[in-house]
Amino acid sequence: SNDLCEKVSKALALVTMTNKDTIYFFTLNEPYSSCQALYSGLVPHAVLTAENGARVQVPAGRVRQFIDSRGLCGRFRLIITKENKIKSFERIR
Repeated sequence: SNDLCEKVSKALALVTMTNKDTIYFFTLNEPYSSCQALYSGLVPHAVLTAENGARVQVPAGRVRQFIDSRGLCGRFRLIITKENKIKSFERIR
């Protein structure tokens, strides 16, 4: 399961700061076989690494909803409040 977290952590990400929130953009292209531990609930979270090196831990449930027969693919936006709470996590492309 650590292998999956490390693979997901290599996702391309871009970070933008607003007055209150931090916005992360990242692109994932993981095949279904790499997502099985996340999909099955065997791992509690995925760790994404932003382009600036910041590591962001996301609950598996937030990622799991986007896994389909292709795996975990697309461009995503994650918005985190200044209290480090997830405001939204969505596929944007």
